[in-house]
Amino acid sequence: MAKVTGKKVVFFPVQSYAAQYEAMRSGRLHVAGVNTGGNPVAVACAGFVPFAMMASKDGSFGYEMEIIVPADSKMASPDDIKGGTLTFTSKTSNSGFKAPSALLKSEFGLVAEQDFKPNYSGKHDNSIMGVANKDYAVASIANSVLKRMIARKVIDASQVKTIYRSQTFPTTGYGHAHNLDPSVVAKIKQAFFSFKWEGSDLKKEFKKEDRFIAINHKHDWDVIRKIDAANGVKYDCK
Repeated sequence: MAKVTGKKVVFFPVQSYAAQYEAMRSGRLHVAGVNTGGNPVAVACAGFVPFAMMASKDGSFGYEMEIIVPADSKMASPDDIKGGTLTFTSKTSNSGFKAPSALLKSEFGLVAEQDFKPNYSGKHDNSIMGVANKDYAVASIANSVLKRMIARKVIDASQVKTIYRSQTFPTTGYGHAHNLDPSVVAKIKQAFFSFKWEGSDLKKEFKKEDRFIAINHKHDWDVIRKIDAANGVKYDCK
């Protein structure tokens, strides 16, 4: 991006989704990758304009929400969560909170605080490690993160089992602040769509993906907005 835009680029990993949105809204963040569940909030409240997403060679993309338990757990389906504690990641996460909340309610009649106790790990890695090490009895996670952790040998696939898998959701949306100069926006997009994956650190981490494809927020995030609506989420910005 620095080479194509001719501008200094500073990268930093997100520690807080709320801080990420606020940084873009205040003009301190210009390009970002926003998690699936946070995209509608970032669009509505931070002026985020998503334009790209990672995809495989055949154009396929996305991930599923999985509810996982330790391999030797007696839990066999989401019905078994009733009366226990389910670990979410954070309330802005699609697969870590929004999707499981909506799906558990609609498909299994399970509501947090009523049928089970919720707790929060902060991020998918923590939830996965917690289940693998039996610190958490059950957790909802993005299986894209799970697959990468298994590939990196952070955990072994034999340590966990899946008791529920959702339909496919779009993955991280990459975009820019709405008020950037159009000429800069064009170069940012050029940097993404001309990026050479082969031999890159990105390819080492995301082995299945090998390109960025154009996305349409209105269409590609429709299912996410429906999940938000089912959960009573409103994109009201303070």
